[in-house]
Amino acid sequence: MIKSHLNIVTIFTLIILLAMSRLVPHPPNFTPIIAMAVLSGAFLNNRLLSFTFPLLAMFISDLFLGFHSGMFVVYFSIAICIFLGFLISKKPSLINSIIALSASVFVFYVITNFSVWYNSGLYPQTIEGLISCYILALPFVQNTLVSTLFFGLGSFFVYDKLQKYLIFSTKNQNS
Repeated sequence: MIKSHLNIVTIFTLIILLAMSRLVPHPPNFTPIIAMAVLSGAFLNNRLLSFTFPLLAMFISDLFLGFHSGMFVVYFSIAICIFLGFLISKKPSLINSIIALSASVFVFYVITNFSVWYNSGLYPQTIEGLISCYILALPFVQNTLVSTLFFGLGSFFVYDKLQKYLIFSTKNQNS
């Protein structure tokens, strides 16, 4: 019971810190959003909470940053990234984490840029327009990948260390 509670508090705290970092100045697309989603899916045993925490944190930070027409697509993409976190929840290793984080960046890129192509009116509704949209978005995906790996691996490391420390602390208190 204590371990489960500590796990939820640890993940919730990390998600809040990651979401708050959206509010500080940063390079374009250098945010912890995708890392936050994968972390939640990978380490929260409660599936409802694993979706609720990051999506609520996104919504709260969007209250400050502003709402936009593509929010549903972004939130949907975040939900898929949470699901990708589920896939490594049984065996969270460095390699599995890198794969899940990178795959999440790819999924986010494909879904959100498809939406831009389809809904924005900036590109012709042709295969050439779609390809152009994806090509023009490549500079942004670089920052997304770097930030996701940075925040993701950093969060996974912090989570691991906190879990070991908190479990050790509770064992010593119970002795």
